[in-house]
Amino acid sequence: MKMIFKILALMVLAGSLTGAEAVLVNEAARAAVLKNIDETIARGPFQPDWASLKAHQDPEWFRDAKFGIYTHWGPVTVGAEDGPDGGQWYGNSMYKTNSPTFRYHQQKYGDQHQVGYKDMIPKFTAPHFDAGAWADLFARAGAKFAGPVAVHHDNFAMWDSQVTPWNSVAMGPHRDITGELARAIRGHGMKFITTFHHGYAWRYFEPAFKYDGADPQFASLYTEVHSPQAAPSRHFQDTWLAMVDEVLTQYQPDLIWFDFEFFAVIKPDYEQKLFATAYNWAAQNGRTIGVCQKSPTIHKQTSILDFERGREDRLVPFPWLTDTAVGPWFNQKSEKFKSVDELVAVLVDIVSKNGCLLLDVGPAADGTIPEGSRERLLGLGDWLKVNGEAIYGTRPWTIYGEGPTKQTKAGGFSENADRPFTAQDIRFTTHDGALYAVVLAKPTGAVTIQSLGTAAGKIAGIRLLGSQEKLAWQQESTGLTIQPPAEWPGNQAVTFKIQWQP
Repeated sequence: MKMIFKILALMVLAGSLTGAEAVLVNEAARAAVLKNIDETIARGPFQPDWASLKAHQDPEWFRDAKFGIYTHWGPVTVGAEDGPDGGQWYGNSMYKTNSPTFRYHQQKYGDQHQVGYKDMIPKFTAPHFDAGAWADLFARAGAKFAGPVAVHHDNFAMWDSQVTPWNSVAMGPHRDITGELARAIRGHGMKFITTFHHGYAWRYFEPAFKYDGADPQFASLYTEVHSPQAAPSRHFQDTWLAMVDEVLTQYQPDLIWFDFEFFAVIKPDYEQKLFATAYNWAAQNGRTIGVCQKSPTIHKQTSILDFERGREDRLVPFPWLTDTAVGPWFNQKSEKFKSVDELVAVLVDIVSKNGCLLLDVGPAADGTIPEGSRERLLGLGDWLKVNGEAIYGTRPWTIYGEGPTKQTKAGGFSENADRPFTAQDIRFTTHDGALYAVVLAKPTGAVTIQSLGTAAGKIAGIRLLGSQEKLAWQQESTGLTIQPPAEWPGNQAVTFKIQWQP
């Protein structure tokens, strides 16, 4: 069946099928995928209701991995990287007259009635994309899972799709970006993640309906013309689900992740159908899978809870995820990057509270990784080479940490309120009976850990990771004081490995 659709798709590209016939090709493929979804759910064991879905167990590998990398990259990058503020949502802001992106697009590319977002896709050719080089960089950064934004709000599929003609094999780079990355990332021993943002396409392209988005021949990209804030059609939601299942069955990701469309667009019956499809697919194929999303309400039933550009301010009993970026989501040359110090400290803070970090990198439109991103990733990787045993495979201690620097806000979109950590801010993790105490900024003298007074238990020995020097220390009722070594390893946070007396 897939070969038939492939032949038909080639006929579309060759121009031997009319526009109406091409639509029928994609509709036939969509119907076949939807039938497969129904059959997957019918075979069980999970049913599309919260009571059944609640029985799913999140994969243990996720709790061990702690750190992953993903990539915002696609036609948006073509407009965003040299564009003004607002370029991160290029396909939306280019149609808003009050946005500087609107004027930028007109001046550089043309009037939006004729030259719309669809016309950015042929400009996304990615001549220097090298999946192997990306995977090598991610592995050197210390990531244990990685993968692409498979489809962003712009509805452009970065895989070999039969469900939508707007995909990276039929257009743009004419390459299966997701497939190439899946092979390269797994070849480096990492788990594979794909993220999905296309549920918001229903809202994202609403401004386009005053321009080229009003043409029905482009509805499979811009969505069906509808009034602002109208409920999504069943056809749109069916297509949303079919695109996810297509990636699931073709590339077998270990983790799938969804942006905020669950509580902004997609309806509960489709949410439940999505979870049942993913969980049943994994169960029927002898695999484990995690599904990440951003709604606390849904998380009470199932899924891994994700916080965008924010995190928990306390230790919680369940694994969770922060997604944030080295700099901008999509490459934008005018934007700044986080420092290695900040990335290290935030990773440790997240892990101490039972969380994991998913860090975004925005490649350049040509497929290269910007030097600023490379430097940060390699710096993070250098720190993890020395201190990784305090991160990978660890579990939280009885408290997550101590110190004067407190989060003023918890949850999503809270990172802008963060203050820099100090050498008095300490975070704890445990593994194989050892306690790790990570000082979140490089100390300048002795380190005192108030939580490790004699009431915490008798200490047998202390080692500074990355150093062979024997440490002098004293444990008293008021805390543990560790004298500084002759030289602290590295330039970021430092880790003490503490062994307890039996």
